[in-house]
Amino acid sequence: MGGFLKDAAKQTLRAAVLCTVFCLLATALFAVFVRAFSPSDSLITAINWFLRLTGVFLFSLLFVRRERALFKGMAAGILSVLLTMLIFGFIGGFHVTAWFLLELLAGAAFGGAGGLLGAKIGKE
Repeated sequence: MGGFLKDAAKQTLRAAVLCTVFCLLATALFAVFVRAFSPSDSLITAINWFLRLTGVFLFSLLFVRRERALFKGMAAGILSVLLTMLIFGFIGGFHVTAWFLLELLAGAAFGGAGGLLGAKIGKE
């Protein structure tokens, strides 16, 4: 059981940390676009959500394997949303709204989906 927990923690942390790094880099590149074209706030929010949830799905797909992939993917999704919120909060100030709960739920759903698909692909 200890080996499973250690492996599960590694998979979850690897997916969450690399997703967070991806989100930071993608958001930095997106900031160049924002500076040049000044899109609306709702478009900026939608693209930031798209980047985060895409990262959660992809990194769960890539790094979550074997049994209980759904739960490991969900944990990676929630952890990566929390990490990105924490880092962006330190950079630009904390602005937690009711939408944050929805983002946590979406992160869990996308992470779980990525984990399940990654486990399914890994078996074949």
